[in-house]
Amino acid sequence: MSTSADVPLRTRPAAPATTGARSRLDLAQLGPNWYAAVMGTAIVANGAAALPVRVPGLIGFGELMWALGATALVVLAGARLVHLTRHREAARTQLLDNPATAVFYGCPPMALLSVGLGTLLLGSRVIGTGPAVAVDAVLWGVGTLYALTVAAGIPYLMITRHPVSALEANPTWLLPVVAPLVASACGPALIPHLPAGTPQQAMLYGCWALFGVGLLATLVLLPVVFTGLFHTKLPTLVLTPALFLVLGPLGQSVTAIHQLADASRPVLPSLAPVLLPLAELYGVAVIGVAMLWLAVALTANLRARRAGMPFAMTWWAFTFPVGTCVTGAAALARHTGFGGFTGLAVGLYLLLCTAWVLAAGGTATGLLRGRLLAR
Repeated sequence: MSTSADVPLRTRPAAPATTGARSRLDLAQLGPNWYAAVMGTAIVANGAAALPVRVPGLIGFGELMWALGATALVVLAGARLVHLTRHREAARTQLLDNPATAVFYGCPPMALLSVGLGTLLLGSRVIGTGPAVAVDAVLWGVGTLYALTVAAGIPYLMITRHPVSALEANPTWLLPVVAPLVASACGPALIPHLPAGTPQQAMLYGCWALFGVGLLATLVLLPVVFTGLFHTKLPTLVLTPALFLVLGPLGQSVTAIHQLADASRPVLPSLAPVLLPLAELYGVAVIGVAMLWLAVALTANLRARRAGMPFAMTWWAFTFPVGTCVTGAAALARHTGFGGFTGLAVGLYLLLCTAWVLAAGGTATGLLRGRLLAR
C-alpha cells in the first residue's frame, strides 16, 4: 500500500549502515497503510480456517499466522500511538491534507476486524472460547465503529477539503468503503454467542445494514475508479499492486452474504429459504467477475515487474484482496458442494500464501536495510 513516502526504492539513496534501530526508524513516516500488513497476515490465518479441505497441519499453520497477525497488530498500534502523540503534524497532514494517505485509514478497522475473527476461529483453541469471544467482541465493536467513521469521514474530506479529481481516481479510493463489508462478514460469527432473541436479531440486522453500506458505496465508487484508471492510468509503477484492491469488495461481499445467510437460518428461519439461493447466485456471479479482474491485475503486475517495479508497501495489496476471494470461494464450495469451487479456493489460497511471503519478505528486508521508515 502506498503513501507519499513510498517512492521507488531504486531512486532513494541507501540509508547508512547503523546498528541502532533509533537511527534507522522514523515513526513520523508511519502511516495507516502499515495496517495492511496486519490485514494480509490475518487473512492468511482466516483463510486456513475457511478452506473446505482439511490438510494435516493446516489449522496449526492458521493458528501460527493468527498469533503473528495479533502480535503485529499490538506492535503497530503501539507504534501508531507514538506517531499520533509525538508527530502530530505528520499525522494531521496524512489525514487532512494528503488524500493519497487519508484513504488508507480504511486499513486499521479492517485489521482489527480480521484479527478479531481469527481470534474466535483459531485463537479459541489457544486461549479458550470465553476469552476468544470477549476479544472478538471488543475488536469487532471498535472495528465496526471505526469502519463506519472512516466510510463516512474520508468521503466527506474528499468532498469538502482534499484536492482530488475523479479523473485521477485509483483503487485505493475503495479502502474506506470496504471496511463496513468486512464488518458485515465478521459479525455473524459472534451471533451464536449472544443471547437468543432480540440480541441475535439486532446483530444480524446490523450486519445486513453494514453489508448494504459497503456494497452500495462500492457500486458508487467503482465507476469513478475505472474512470480514473482509463483516463490517467496508474501514475507510478509502485502503485500497480493497488489494482488488486478491486478484488476486496468483490470477494468480501461474497463472503459476507454467505455468512449472513448461514446466520439467518436459526435467527430468522422464515428468510433462510430465500437467502441461501440468493447467496449462491450472487456468489457465483461476483466470483466470476473477481476472477476476470484477477487475471487483469496479475497481467498488469507481471508487466510492471518486468519494467522494474521495486518493492513498496503497496505489495501488501497482493494479500488481503486475494484472501477475500479465498473465503468467498470457500463459502461457495461449502454451500453448493461443487468441487470446482473447492479447487478454486485451494488455488487462491496457495496464491495468497505466495503473495504473503513476497510482501512480508520485502517488508522485513526494507526495515532491516533502512529502506522503509528510514531517517
